[in-house]
Amino acid sequence: MRRILRDLKILILANLWLVPVLAGLVGALFYFVAPPPPMHARLATGAEGGGYHAFAERLRAELAEQGFELELVPSQGSRDNLAKLGAGEVELALVQSGQELTLDAEARARLLGLGVMYREPLWLFTGRKVKFERLSDLLRLRLAIGAEDSGTQAVTAALFAANRITPADYPKGWQSLGGSRAADALVEGRLDAAFFVGPAENPLVQRLAAEPRVRLVSLRRTEAYLARLPYLSRLQVGEGMLDMANNSPDRDIVTLGPVATLVAGEDFHPSLTPLILEAAREVLKDGSLLDPAGSYPQRPPRSLETLAEAEYYYDKGLPILQRYLPFRIASLADRYIILAIPLVILLFPLFKAIGPIYQWRIRARIYRWYKHLREIDQQLYSGKLNGDIDAEIARLEKLEDELAKVEVPLSYSSELYELHMHLRYMIERLRAYQRRAGATAVE
Repeated sequence: MRRILRDLKILILANLWLVPVLAGLVGALFYFVAPPPPMHARLATGAEGGGYHAFAERLRAELAEQGFELELVPSQGSRDNLAKLGAGEVELALVQSGQELTLDAEARARLLGLGVMYREPLWLFTGRKVKFERLSDLLRLRLAIGAEDSGTQAVTAALFAANRITPADYPKGWQSLGGSRAADALVEGRLDAAFFVGPAENPLVQRLAAEPRVRLVSLRRTEAYLARLPYLSRLQVGEGMLDMANNSPDRDIVTLGPVATLVAGEDFHPSLTPLILEAAREVLKDGSLLDPAGSYPQRPPRSLETLAEAEYYYDKGLPILQRYLPFRIASLADRYIILAIPLVILLFPLFKAIGPIYQWRIRARIYRWYKHLREIDQQLYSGKLNGDIDAEIARLEKLEDELAKVEVPLSYSSELYELHMHLRYMIERLRAYQRRAGATAVE
């Protein structure tokens, strides 16, 4: 055991040069690796109490379980959310599809789509006695078209424009009104009809569905609208889907609607994409009244450039490490693995050289003693040995004593013993030379 420990000690001491080399390579790994993604982001959500804000609350709670902090920033709606993204006030925003088309090409190029979260149906509620067939029938009614700059008003404006009804043609009975104010006015009879945008589970939609004084009507010519407004989608709402007790709607209807899209700005860290999308999938896994379970999130609209990380997620799911490790650990490991590969490539020839270098270092301990023996041998051969031979013999004997203290691994002992024999051989040669020189002097 003592011999093994001694050989191990020699091996370590002979390869101490590896310590600064490895320290330099590891230092370079930590220096060049990209910093970890931030565990905080801001999300523009729309007005508190709205559908976007309700979804964002659930998303925030889900992300908190991963140690990620999602800060919710209330806003006035999709357009305000886009403005906040452009100004760098938030990294993420929920935006109604089609709103990005209102931006110029340069501003839109700075936005990146993460995915569609869910569909947002457009609901048209009217009084019970109101007759409705086409959108042009609304020109003679008192109508709420959605609050100013709201997503509801953006959708209704697009539908009216498809019918060549521009804002200049809007009658005085139309009001820029939305939300609970429009619902109250409709129920109280101060409005004949009102548009709303939001999920079927939205409390406001549910309230109107249960209200006996109003009814939900169907939009016709949906295919014609979709051909002109491709960012909208067609939704079929079955009889009683919103409220079975009140049988609302009282027949199968068809409507249109945009989709709620999660959009990222330039300051968003792309590595957070799978974390955000997986949290959204968990929130939406049970589906809704109109969306089947597990159907969202989906790829964002074509009008937005999709993040490469989002494309990977939709094609292959979570990155491999994130399937088994918490996001923070997986993210760090992923970054270090990328740089560790070239490090391993560098270390392979380095460790391969350990054997030859170790052999050279051990033999150097032995062979350095031969330098003096070689000098004496050359002087003896040429007959030029000068100086005090006794002092030279004493020096070699001293070297022989020092050599006895030299430690080498057991496998190199034969070379050490050969050096001992060569030292003794040189001492005997010097003594023989001394005797011949003394004999010659006597004659």
